[in-house]
Amino acid sequence: MAELLPTIKSPEDLQNFTTAQLNQLAGEIREVLCNLVATRTAHFASNLGVVELCIALHRTFDFKQDRLIWDTGHQVYPHKLVTGRYDQFNTMRTKGGLMGYPNPSESPYDLFMTGHAGASVSTVMGLASGDYLAGHGDRHAVAVIGDGAFPCGMVFEALNNAKTLKGNLIIILNDNKMSICPRVGGVADYFDRLRMNPFYTGFKHEIVKALNMVPVFGDPTERFLAQLKEGVKAGLHGGMLFEELGVNYIGPIDGHNIPLLRKYLEMVKLQKGPTLLHVVTEKGHGYDPAAEDPVYYHTPPAICKPGDAKEEEKREGSKAYTNYARDAIAGAMRRNEKVTVLTAAMCQGTKMEPLRDEFGDRFFDTGICESHTVAFAAGQAKAGLRPVVNIYSTFLQRSFDQVFQEVALQDLPVVFTMDRAGITAADGPTHHGMYDVGYMRMFPNMIVMAPGDADELTAMIDFAVEADHPTAIRYPKTNAENIKRDRAPLELGKAEVLKRGQDGAVICYGAQLSEAKKAVELLSKDGLDITLVNARFVKPFDAETILPILRESPFVITVEEGALLTGFGSALLEEAADAGVDASHVKRLGIPDVFVQHGDRAEILAELQLDSLGIATVCRQLAGVERKVSSSH
Repeated sequence: MAELLPTIKSPEDLQNFTTAQLNQLAGEIREVLCNLVATRTAHFASNLGVVELCIALHRTFDFKQDRLIWDTGHQVYPHKLVTGRYDQFNTMRTKGGLMGYPNPSESPYDLFMTGHAGASVSTVMGLASGDYLAGHGDRHAVAVIGDGAFPCGMVFEALNNAKTLKGNLIIILNDNKMSICPRVGGVADYFDRLRMNPFYTGFKHEIVKALNMVPVFGDPTERFLAQLKEGVKAGLHGGMLFEELGVNYIGPIDGHNIPLLRKYLEMVKLQKGPTLLHVVTEKGHGYDPAAEDPVYYHTPPAICKPGDAKEEEKREGSKAYTNYARDAIAGAMRRNEKVTVLTAAMCQGTKMEPLRDEFGDRFFDTGICESHTVAFAAGQAKAGLRPVVNIYSTFLQRSFDQVFQEVALQDLPVVFTMDRAGITAADGPTHHGMYDVGYMRMFPNMIVMAPGDADELTAMIDFAVEADHPTAIRYPKTNAENIKRDRAPLELGKAEVLKRGQDGAVICYGAQLSEAKKAVELLSKDGLDITLVNARFVKPFDAETILPILRESPFVITVEEGALLTGFGSALLEEAADAGVDASHVKRLGIPDVFVQHGDRAEILAELQLDSLGIATVCRQLAGVERKVSSSH
């Protein structure tokens, strides 16, 4: 039972806590985190790993005045607890409740709504610069960034610019040897060497201080001693990469020792110029199953109660679109040795571990470096391979320029399989994949499609790896269905008419096809005979099939789980305008011009009228039928 947490209304309440009380508070925070994950899926292991760091930061700094950015943001739960949100904590990731990421509308201690990795150092540089120019040069700007996010290109762009900064910049490198999965690459190896370096900060400082006292006697002895001095400094000073960029490096230190953290945080507050404090933590610390398997416990299903063994069958879960995509890509790799797969630190999220194990030399995890991933894929395609970039829709946005310049402009056969397209439920606005239809269909040479059901996703991936142009396939984070029908073969730019009717038409782009079909079936019971079309492609657009339906139908509804602006419905209106076809009777259902908040997926789709009842209701309104669809349906 929490004793201290309920008393904390702001971080100021920590100031009178003893070290013993701060350690007790850490235990209470972990208990609250375990209780939360007993009831719903939530980010878990990453939050367990930063409990002491969070407490030490808020005890050392005054973030009413100082600045704090958590990168990526999913490890912000302890921060929310010590900034007065304990009473609301049981609402985490539910509709209308606390967001699982920083949210400025919740608290003045959340400065940005962050959800993508790598932007924190740039952001705090801007905050520090702004404070300096506004006459608040005594403020400190702190970025907490994990070692998995650190290789992002933006981080090094910021570090390259940091030495020019006027202001107090502090970077906390939270090194837990992980992103969602174990991180990869040369920067990860470098951090491993730093962590194992026996010459910790104090000893290294004394050695370098002594070296600075070595006299020089002139050439050539002077040159020799200078070279010796720099060589020894490089050997002892683990943070030379940062020092050469003009960033003071301190560490590594134990990130679970609150007094030690406070000591070093006080030290970095006194440093002049940008400073990096290297903190070593354990993801899942304090809960043995999470520490032993931080990948599974990144966002686990409900655990039932702390200490319960996880159910192995929950690892895979029910058959989702993600699973179908993985299996289709695996099939393509078995058939064709030129097919490769690339992912940007999303191996676990996209369920690609079996492909990584089976096709080790054709599987590439690039880390959280989406722009690099797409350009890398372009190079592979130019060399004659058939790369599949398997990535979340929301994260592919980070490589927009490379999709344009390196892929579409070159007309290279790169396949983009975009997971989490549409509503991602509890992850909220930073993770909803709402914009990919618009940002992909604008490019010449790009083929853009979305499956109506599970088998169609497999067919589209098979089609894409054989295509001679770049292709993009979107699919949602949900269980997949198969619609029983005489399935029309997949042809480039061809829609599928599932049913023809005379009273109106529903044209669906993507996986809400099953809901559209249910709506049409509901309406038939009330005497409405509705055409149902599975659009399949937004580019090329099947004007040959769809425009005659537009001419003949009393009303047309387009259905898509994406942004209405630039989406499939917009494409239909553009085609109609170009052909001189009246489209005043078209109603578009999708995601309006707002950032959709977090909540249950089904709940959000119903609110947007993207479920069967909502689609049927809109059809009734347009058909002039007043009777409501029974909720029993």
